[in-house]
Amino acid sequence: MMKRLNWKIALAVIVILVLTFTLARFERGDEPVSADATSSIEIQSWTTENGARVVFVPAPELPMVDVRVVFDAGSARDGDLPGVARVTAGMLNEGAGEWGSDQLAERFDNIGANYGVSVKRDMAAFSLRSLTGEALLEQAVQTFATILAEPTFPHEAFNRVRRNTLVGLQNKKQSPGDLAEDLFYRHLFGQHPYATPVSGKEESIKAMELVDLKAFHQRYMVANNAVVAIVGQMERQQAEALAEQVTTKLKPGEPAPALPEVEPLNEANRVDHFHPSAQTHLLVGQPGMRRGDRDYFSLYVGNHILGGSGFGSRIMETIREERGLAYSSYSYFVPQQVNGAFVMGLQTSNDQAEEALSLLQEVLTRFVDKGPSAEELQHAKKNITGGFPLRIDSNKDIVQYIAMIEFYGLPHDYLDTFNDKVEAITAADIRDAFQRRIHPDKLLTVTVGNGNSSE
Repeated sequence: MMKRLNWKIALAVIVILVLTFTLARFERGDEPVSADATSSIEIQSWTTENGARVVFVPAPELPMVDVRVVFDAGSARDGDLPGVARVTAGMLNEGAGEWGSDQLAERFDNIGANYGVSVKRDMAAFSLRSLTGEALLEQAVQTFATILAEPTFPHEAFNRVRRNTLVGLQNKKQSPGDLAEDLFYRHLFGQHPYATPVSGKEESIKAMELVDLKAFHQRYMVANNAVVAIVGQMERQQAEALAEQVTTKLKPGEPAPALPEVEPLNEANRVDHFHPSAQTHLLVGQPGMRRGDRDYFSLYVGNHILGGSGFGSRIMETIREERGLAYSSYSYFVPQQVNGAFVMGLQTSNDQAEEALSLLQEVLTRFVDKGPSAEELQHAKKNITGGFPLRIDSNKDIVQYIAMIEFYGLPHDYLDTFNDKVEAITAADIRDAFQRRIHPDKLLTVTVGNGNSSE
């Protein structure tokens, strides 16, 4: 009798532990997607009645859904008012329809739904996570759709958001890292829209009026300029109804025009900015590649070896491990609608800045000339392909990826073929791509620290 009772108690304990673990993952947003790490992720797609593109992946494991709406409405569309994209996006949930900001927040909080917004150079992205219970989802989607299509832009909230934005811009002046990034993008892209800082400029934020936000919203946050990504526990028919509900209040509008091409650098350039800091922040680079670039995988794998993988990369090994010049050193590409930035960076003590810069340039030149070794390439491939499943192991990850895929017009089998394309890259491919695309004699160098100022 005691053995039977102990067995039942043990079983009950196991069940409780499993349920506790599952709920904990649910609360963290770490839920599994519909396919395991080795399964195909089939993206279904269609267009709503008013022109929004939709991508959908069913994920039946948990009763929840992630929705991501992406507009071609990033800071590259700011025009003469740097920061208007970010301020507009941030204002949408300050009041919409018949609800104020507090009521909107309560409508989400009362049903356990989450709303989010982010703005980058190419896009403004709005996210919703909700349980799929009929009443809960109905309220979440109704609120989300109203925020996107019917913002009221309250004047008091606008004044507060503008003040907070100006405070943030003042704080950036105290950050050498932020200063370096803004200087780098300004001098790298010149008159191109990518030169505009996402957070805006003081003079444009001060000059901004509500009419500017309303005009930006009416022009760019429209159905024909939108991608809707859905991942969750629902059938195709339910997903179609959800997409219609999210976008039905949006005006059809027109897609944003194509961005101009980015001009390559014709010569090396250096910008030094004095800042009273103990360390110098260094950024070095040039225009890199776009999303869907024919050299994407060669440059991606090559950069993993050069400086994109942290410890083990050439830049980190040379500058930190061998010479002890910087705690962190790195390189990365920012692929966008047109060629984004290729960036190498580090922070080092002021008296070692020139030595570190010279060494960084040497590492790049040597890599462009010779390419990777066979051992480096094999290690990079194992690292990239082995870690890739962890990057798509939750609904939140999947919805961000499929929104990106549709936004940039990438093939719908992008996730399924990613590892195969990485494996197909050779050392000759990397050497050829870097020699054609990266020019060590035409780099932009930006330093922010305790040195002479050319700004």
